[in-house]
Formats: sequence, C-alpha cells, structure tokens
Amino acid sequence: MSFLPDDYKVPAGTNNYMKFEQGENVFRVLSDAVTGWEWWTTEMREGKEYRKPNRVAEEGAIPVEEYDEEQPPKHFWAFVVWNYTDKRVQILEITQRTIQHSVRALEKSKGWGDPKGFDISVTKTGDKLETKYSVMPIPPIPLDKEIEKRYAAMTIDLEKLFVGEDPFKDDTVNVDEVAEAIEKGKK
Repeated sequence: MSFLPDDYKVPAGTNNYMKFEQGENVFRVLSDAVTGWEWWTTEMREGKEYRKPNRVAEEGAIPVEEYDEEQPPKHFWAFVVWNYTDKRVQILEITQRTIQHSVRALEKSKGWGDPKGFDISVTKTGDKLETKYSVMPIPPIPLDKEIEKRYAAMTIDLEKLFVGEDPFKDDTVNVDEVAEAIEKGKK
C-alpha cells in the first residue's frame, strides 16, 4: 500500500483566472470582452509588499506617476472562458499582442467569426523573453449543455476589473454546488 492511491491526481486549483501554461491551453470564450490598459503597482499591507493590478478602459486615463517606466501599461482583453484543463469557468486576460492579433483575425474572417462559436487552442512554448504563443481555432462544435448550465448559473461582472473589485464577488451561486448537482443529474 502506498501513501496515496496510484491513480491520485492533485485537484485543479480554484483560481478564477486562467493562465497560459506550457504546452496546449484549450478554452471556449463564453462572454464578450472588455478591453483596457493594465499596469501593476506595489503596495504595503501589514508590513508586506503586494503587487496589485490597476486597470482603466482608456489609455488617456492612465496616471503616469503610478507605473514603473520599465514596465509600462499593457493593453488587455478580459473575457469569461471555459477552461477545459481545469474544467471550470474562469476569466482569461490576454495582454500578448500575438494572441490578440490572431484572435482578432479569426473574428474578422468569414470562415470563423465570433470566438464564442468555437474552441481556441493557445500553445505556449519557451520561457520569459523567449516565450512564444501560437493560436489555433478548433472546428466548431456546440458548447456542452453542462458548461452552458454552469455559466448561466453564475453572475460575473467584468466591469469590476476597472475598479479593483472581484468580478465574481456578487456571484450568489456556489459553483461547486452547481457542479455537484450536475454530476448527480447525470447519474
């Protein structure tokens, strides 16, 4: 007998934000995007330094005195996605221009259109300044009804990103309870 079962896997995190991991990252866009500018500042709380994101919808509203010139504000897109790896609804924030240009090209193309209609695969390779991203659309299939139910049961307000609040905070539905009810309904 071993300490942990042979088929044990560490559970996926409960992070509400999707981050690109090395290799393939597949997701389905569930909402329209909000766009703006983001920069990070450091603040002291209880004697410890914390990094804090700051966001505004328009470039002209960025207070120049607030950000580090070595890390200027980045243009971002934020939208709700289904993360197939973590099997959960999350917010994906994209600041990488290569990804933004590729997704925008898919949206504008007659063959693909609205990214909510198909899955997207973003493959991340390399590290730090050598990081590269490639974007590939996955042929359209209808969104799984269980994913639709989970998303429909949630309240996510992306506009809260601009005022430093949690977009999930007013979500009165316990996502884990919804997932459990869905699983019970399958049996």
